Amino acid sequence: MFGRRNKKGAAEDAAGEAEQVVDSVDTEAPETDEEVAERERVRLEPGPRPDGPWDDSEVRDPGEGRVDLGGLFIPGVDGMELRVEVAGDAIVAATVVLRDSAIQLQGFAAPKREGIWGEVREEIAAGITQQGGIIDEVEGPLGWELRAQVPVQLPDGTGGFQVVRFVGVDGPRWFLRGVISGQGAVQPQAAGLLEQIFRDTVVVRGEGPMAPRDPIVLKLPNDAQMVPEGVQQEESSRFSGGMGQLQRGPEITEVR
Repeated sequence: MFGRRNKKGAAEDAAGEAEQVVDSVDTEAPETDEEVAERERVRLEPGPRPDGPWDDSEVRDPGEGRVDLGGLFIPGVDGMELRVEVAGDAIVAATVVLRDSAIQLQGFAAPKREGIWGEVREEIAAGITQQGGIIDEVEGPLGWELRAQVPVQLPDGTGGFQVVRFVGVDGPRWFLRGVISGQGAVQPQAAGLLEQIFRDTVVVRGEGPMAPRDPIVLKLPNDAQMVPEGVQQEESSRFSGGMGQLQRGPEITEVR
């Protein structure tokens, strides 16, 4: 689930490094200080989120200035197009397209007292590396993130790379992942508005039982228009008017 886009599977595991010979007497070798520190790093409790993204309990009116998708309330800004992504019969992700950049937003259930972003970053990095991609883990404006060059097939059939940024934040019993593509990934300094959309998103985890990593299911706004991918529309029907049009119902494009 994590680290995959458009349901493409990861490549087969690469050959590992040469096996080291370790003397032992029917016991496992003790963890090194580095291994202990790494294990603790990936299982940290969710930290404070003074700038968001927000839990629904932290916002008085989540629907003010945001598109209500049930599990996520996503800010509306001038010139944006909003698409939802479907797995089976469930809507599991939303993508905000803004000029030549985009950010995919997806919420997941998480343990009550344990963040999962560190662990998820490792899994994403391993999957992309196994496909022949390149990963750089950096501390960006949204915290620790992965900047990746992912192998893709170009329109002419040749191989190439797509630059993608994976960002994430742990919240109370939820985890919000963002995948930034386009110019916002190639030039991170130009992604300020996409990053602000991520920060100002409100997550509605709900009180029901959910297994960790289960996707938080989304829904369409009551007055949304479903348009299959690839269908041409009149420009006036596009969600491009910001907050005024947001109240009348944005365009929702189904992406399969």
